[in-house]
Amino acid sequence: MQTVTTQLRSFLQYFAVQLIEHPAQAQLRVAELGPKRLRFRLILESSDVALLIGRNGFTASAIRSVMKAAADREGVQFTLQIHSHEEEAQRQARGEE
Repeated sequence: MQTVTTQLRSFLQYFAVQLIEHPAQAQLRVAELGPKRLRFRLILESSDVALLIGRNGFTASAIRSVMKAAADREGVQFTLQIHSHEEEAQRQARGEE
């Protein structure tokens, strides 16, 4: 599980940095939700969220598709959430994980 987590994390970090304007402010949080279940939360500047999601969500969908191909080989399920720093602060204020 650790190997696939590291591979997915590395891919996401590399790919996201190429597409956004403020990579220094980007944060990637990974949580293991259970056996073979992962959650990736990418926290970006507001303007970068739109860049990474892309028109009609096509960029985010493409990223998820590539990650899914790698995760499926290991039988791992994952979710990818893309939030702004403001949205993340609101989530934390509400006590959400």
